[in-house]
Amino acid sequence: MNKLTVEKITDLDNDFKALEETFATLSWNVIAECPWQSMYPYCPEVRFQIAHSDKFIYLHYAVTEEFVKGQYIRPNENVWEDSCVEFFVSFDQKQTYYNFEFNVLATGLIGYGPTDKSLRKRLDIESVESVDACTKIVKRKGEKRWEIFLQIPKQIFGNISYSGKTYHANFYKCGDGLPRPHFVSWSAIKNDKPNFHLPEFFGEITFE
Repeated sequence: MNKLTVEKITDLDNDFKALEETFATLSWNVIAECPWQSMYPYCPEVRFQIAHSDKFIYLHYAVTEEFVKGQYIRPNENVWEDSCVEFFVSFDQKQTYYNFEFNVLATGLIGYGPTDKSLRKRLDIESVESVDACTKIVKRKGEKRWEIFLQIPKQIFGNISYSGKTYHANFYKCGDGLPRPHFVSWSAIKNDKPNFHLPEFFGEITFE
């Protein structure tokens, strides 16, 4: 099981330049598990950083891949078909979890509930749009590199204690609708076919 520490930083509400400067001092984590490589051999290069403040959880993904696709522009659309990064987190020992999915256009989808899809629900549009984001795309020497910063308000999760607490999460990169579909995770998944909705394989994240 993978483990990481979520460092505590000062609130940087919508100041993405200051956030970029702060994240320059933080450690990186690699998303490099390709559980279904026999079916989907392509694995893009993906790294992420994570931190939190009194009001927010901050995420920074850096992706290098062959193709970059951004089709969906409305909250809760099928962003996983685009160039997409994801963050799944559980605060109750994997009984329920949130899934945050954002494409290269910063279009978001947020779901919540248990593993049973019939009991899961999408959060309202206001909640999805409360997650502010900043993206950047660079094409260089035939490769396409893109980054996204996400600022997730903690109020989405309700009354949760963070300091010194350990919870469960996984981080992903996918692109179901790309010319070379792929499904890459931070913490390894053991399943016959692609499925990120398996909290039993989440890793541990501990908040400073």
